[in-house]
Amino acid sequence: MASLSSVSLSTSSSEISIFPSTNRKLAVLPTAVRTFPGQTIKKTRTQMINVAHVQPPEVNKPHCSIRSTSFNVEGTGSTTSLDEEVKVDASGMEVSIKLPLFETPSSSTDAETDDSASLSVAVIGATGLLARTKIFPALFALYYSGHLPENTTAKQEEAKKDPTKCCVFVSTLVICSSQAVKNNWRVDEKFGIFGYSRKNLTEDHLRAIIAPTLSCRIDHQENCEEKMDAFLKRIFYLNGGYDNREGMSNLNTLMEEGEGKFGANRIFYLSVPQEALIDVASSLAEKAQTQRGWNRVIIEKPFGLGLFSSHQLTNSLLSDFEEKQLYRIDHLLGRNTIENLAVLRFSNVVFMPLWNRSYIHNIQVTFSEELGMQTSARYPNGYGILGDVVHSHIFQTVALLAMEPPVTLDGEDIRYEKVKVLKSIRKLESSDVILGHYEADSGSNFKDKDNPIPTYFGAVLYVDNARWDGVPFLIKAGRGLKKNRVEIRIQFRRVPGNLYNKDGGHMQNLATNDLILRDVPDEAILVRINNKIPGLGMNLEASELNLLYKDKYNVEITDSYEQLLHDVIDGDNHLFMRSDEVEAAWNVLSPVLSELDNNNVTVERYNFGSKGPDKAGNLWAKHGVQWLDD
Repeated sequence: MASLSSVSLSTSSSEISIFPSTNRKLAVLPTAVRTFPGQTIKKTRTQMINVAHVQPPEVNKPHCSIRSTSFNVEGTGSTTSLDEEVKVDASGMEVSIKLPLFETPSSSTDAETDDSASLSVAVIGATGLLARTKIFPALFALYYSGHLPENTTAKQEEAKKDPTKCCVFVSTLVICSSQAVKNNWRVDEKFGIFGYSRKNLTEDHLRAIIAPTLSCRIDHQENCEEKMDAFLKRIFYLNGGYDNREGMSNLNTLMEEGEGKFGANRIFYLSVPQEALIDVASSLAEKAQTQRGWNRVIIEKPFGLGLFSSHQLTNSLLSDFEEKQLYRIDHLLGRNTIENLAVLRFSNVVFMPLWNRSYIHNIQVTFSEELGMQTSARYPNGYGILGDVVHSHIFQTVALLAMEPPVTLDGEDIRYEKVKVLKSIRKLESSDVILGHYEADSGSNFKDKDNPIPTYFGAVLYVDNARWDGVPFLIKAGRGLKKNRVEIRIQFRRVPGNLYNKDGGHMQNLATNDLILRDVPDEAILVRINNKIPGLGMNLEASELNLLYKDKYNVEITDSYEQLLHDVIDGDNHLFMRSDEVEAAWNVLSPVLSELDNNNVTVERYNFGSKGPDKAGNLWAKHGVQWLDD
């Protein structure tokens, strides 16, 4: 029999089994039907006249006709009605099948589906700034670069040229359905986006809003406008109104119309305010999950507004979803520098034996932005940059830096190791933390006198385990600072008994070795070494071995949202915080948040465009470290 890729047919004297994993069988009569030479397939009962064709390359394309039929499926006790039939003039072969057999077993969790399943992405809050400027452009970038499910094959394109054809091609098996004609989103299209918000818009209006935000990749400019048009045609819109349960029910109906009768996977991106998150998530869990594939839910930070509210949010989410369905997204973790941490650590023998307290003196993590921002609206409880950057991005970076080698690169194995690090961080003392708030110029839009929420967080962390005992992890995260810089600096210990400490009675200014992973301003990996200056005499200097990405790689660096959305589609969750990670990170910050709540901590003022609070320098010195980028 001809090979059937993702679909297999097995024959016996009494039955045909299609997709054995579904455990459904079709009862048949022992009447042989004519097929290709050397092949015999048993014909089903006369009620089952839905047909498909095994079509090798030399056979002419099929012709469609439609007939309404109904039949019973043995073992299910159900009656199904379909409108499908195919006849192939060239061979006359006819094989009867039941289309619903191509559905996967009912499941609202993260079960796998066959390769023919469609992908639906619902953007909840589709008219918001985040959706317009980040989510839709990232989805288009994935679509443009070929990382979303394919819409058609060459054979499908050929069939679509003839309007009398209504066939969907699954590998070499051809399935024809009248539903393909009825649906607005045709069954042969395997990817669709469904915008959802409370605004009274049309689909064309939403597409017009999104279109200006899309751009084609620098390294691929072919057919840019055509691909934009094709992408925009896949975007649909629903005004969900103010009743989320009714709205999600309507969304489910709209998505089902597009997905047809085949397997369907769904992603729900919840780009909604924190106060609306629980109700929206509960409503979609009840009304909008598919039963024919996996469901994955993306949640934007903050993940709660402190330990208590985070605990409430987690309990609510886990009452509606399984943990493996939840993807808590932090766009800063989608940067290539973060992805490269594990590669550098675990695939380079030059670093692996040095990654411990015996060789590393301190680790410095910097997140510095020149621009300020109004954070009081998003963080009304006054935690500012602690909830925005520190809780997720900074602590996740520390966890990836400090974790033990995972058993595998599976997301769960990595997340188990990250949790261990977060639980090992010593309780933060107020003397080891500096909080700051910038004072803007009189004409600045970033002035916030009445609510001095933290825009700067400086701290020294200690990971109390055998690998990192006594090694300070220095954190600096701030906005309104003098430079844009996002980097990780690993500073190694001085060489014991260094022969070059003295040369002819003169001290040599020897620097320590540093490994620098820089993301901003220019992505790079730098290694600082001591080196002899050419010429007479023994004069040394610190030099950098420089891997600058823009010089080495002639490719565009992908946007972080694009990377993370790609991971969600693939089911790769290692860069997304699990519930116990969220709780462990809030536990580390809880002493500081408690002091803020009780007004027992001073939020230091610093000038907009400076290097931060003056007292931060004293904090680094207290732990015997000079902040090298100052």
